[in-house]
Amino acid sequence: MAFIIDGKAISAKIKDELKEEVAALKAAGREIALAVIQVGSDPASSVYVNNKKKACAYIGIESLSYEFAEDITQEELLELIAELNGREDVNGILVQLPLPKHINEELVINAISPEKDVDGFHPASVGAMCIGQPGFLSCTPAGIIQLLKRSNIEIEGKNCVVIGRSNIVGKPMALLLLRENGTVTIAHSRTKDLKAVAKAADILIVAIGKPKFINSEYVKDGAVVIDVGIHRDENNKLCGDVDYDDVIEKVSAITPVPGGVGPMTIAMLMNNCVESARG
Repeated sequence: MAFIIDGKAISAKIKDELKEEVAALKAAGREIALAVIQVGSDPASSVYVNNKKKACAYIGIESLSYEFAEDITQEELLELIAELNGREDVNGILVQLPLPKHINEELVINAISPEKDVDGFHPASVGAMCIGQPGFLSCTPAGIIQLLKRSNIEIEGKNCVVIGRSNIVGKPMALLLLRENGTVTIAHSRTKDLKAVAKAADILIVAIGKPKFINSEYVKDGAVVIDVGIHRDENNKLCGDVDYDDVIEKVSAITPVPGGVGPMTIAMLMNNCVESARG
């Protein structure tokens, strides 16, 4: 019987730990504030932003909200980031992606001070992660490491296959697995014989962006499967990149969608906000 990795329960435990830590920091006179910038009213972005605000409120982090119409200029956005970079009362800055087409996302990400880059997207944060220096870790991959560790799933020495090579999940995921002494393969849309590569995995992490793409033919008996995808299926039900019902009998552990990786992303964002104040 497969072990269902409960991201909701694990993220709740992390948030409770952070709540205690924030209370101790406040008792010592240290406040924590996160600035959240949203441009436009994309429904999915609004849901994410509201979830982040709720998490801040629960943990005791002040949430500063900056909401703009889609026609804000790039210059206005960069001016706000520069102002927030200079404010001592702001610990973290988060710009909700995607941004409208007239705004250069890379330029905006690079404008955030690495000391306040709680998403872990700045090149300085990524570079620090590559060479094992302190810095903010990308939230989704960091959350997946916590899911594995807190479920007592050994990473060291295991064959870990990451399907997907995005800057937000695939690449940082591979680096964090390496840091935990996993043996890592990165696969993607151009990988030859993807089924054979995936089937060699003890730990298979799927961030391919295609609903129910990975079925039982891609999965080794007893593998651990982490599903990063989130989609709506033909019945408008949430599903992941993995065909959950098809693989469930083969795996030793799996994350559901929803309730697996998703809640961990916000928990690790909160962790990065607290990290900025730990000093």
